[in-house]
Amino acid sequence: MSLNLNRVMLAGNLTRDPQVKFLANERAVASFGLAINRRTKTEDGQQKDDTTFVDCEAWGREAEILGQYFAKGMPIFLEGRLKLETWDDKETGKKQSRMRVVAERIQFVAGKKGEPGDRPSPEPVDEQPRRHVPRPAAGGPAGDDEPPFFRSELENLP
Repeated sequence: MSLNLNRVMLAGNLTRDPQVKFLANERAVASFGLAINRRTKTEDGQQKDDTTFVDCEAWGREAEILGQYFAKGMPIFLEGRLKLETWDDKETGKKQSRMRVVAERIQFVAGKKGEPGDRPSPEPVDEQPRRHVPRPAAGGPAGDDEPPFFRSELENLP
């Protein structure tokens, strides 16, 4: 039996504004970079940041969303797959290659106040405590008193 799996999940910050192009068939493609930071401690107790830079692309609706709502410095979470690109260098004639992530699903990530990606909310935040909404019994329908987002989550369950 052959087992193949090509799945990537990354969270980081955009290194540049997404560059969106539309192909002749009107399909959108976006190219963008992602910086992923990893903080570690050295032997002497100092904190050290190790940053990995990843080239990414997205197609279709995801590409359009990137162009409309995302900008350099914003945090993002993506799921996708690895793609190896190869070409012949025109100057040296040598084969070149690079790994790229093809983003198949993107999500907004809320940033901390004052950080890139921190966006003002469209509505004022209610400071009152939220009322507890009980979960329905397993397999039961969502009640009318539950918020719409909860109902949609139930519909997506297997």
